Amino acid sequence: MSPSEPSRPKLVLASASPRRLSLLEQIGLVPDRLEPAYVDEAPQRMELPRNLAVRLARTKALTAQRRMAVEDDFRGALVLAADTVVSVGRRILPKAETREQAQRCLELLSGRAHRVYTAIALVDTKENVHSRLVETRVRFKRLSRADVAAYLTTMEWDGKAGGYAIQGSAGAFVVQMVGSYSSVVGLPLYETAQMLTGNGLPVIEAWQETAPEAQSA
Repeated sequence: MSPSEPSRPKLVLASASPRRLSLLEQIGLVPDRLEPAYVDEAPQRMELPRNLAVRLARTKALTAQRRMAVEDDFRGALVLAADTVVSVGRRILPKAETREQAQRCLELLSGRAHRVYTAIALVDTKENVHSRLVETRVRFKRLSRADVAAYLTTMEWDGKAGGYAIQGSAGAFVVQMVGSYSSVVGLPLYETAQMLTGNGLPVIEAWQETAPEAQSA
């Protein structure tokens, strides 16, 4: 970047999720800071799954942004947050915290189609909030008792929406998926890249700047 070009905004990821961090790194972005935002994730009465995902992503982004606003080094940073919700119909599945919860989720998903909603929210440098929602349809094979028992031993379900992680062993359960794989993992990369690029952090240009040729020039 030449001295005449404006500096790019810093990027804050409002998440403690290693998979979201890994997905960002996959497209060549390393956040300048991780600032997890822990909020009440309980659905409101009659709240639809898609609305819950968007509300939580926006709440997380704004929660982290308020912390950044009082720090000179991060005032005006881009703050990115995401939330993933799994549902069967209008029924919202929990982020499994116990084996019993995970087992109930897997038994409900067995042989059925479900929807995975991941919302991303970005607070821009002027403190405006932008959000996108990505819906992916996933269908599991019919799970045997042995399938469920074996998966529970992996502990991959711990803290995961719907009681499974598609990037792990549960990938073997997926018969069909229509939509975004990265969204099911936790961060839709196409939508994230477009949103960041549109708000002053051009993703593809970042690839060029970090390429070996650029570093050796």
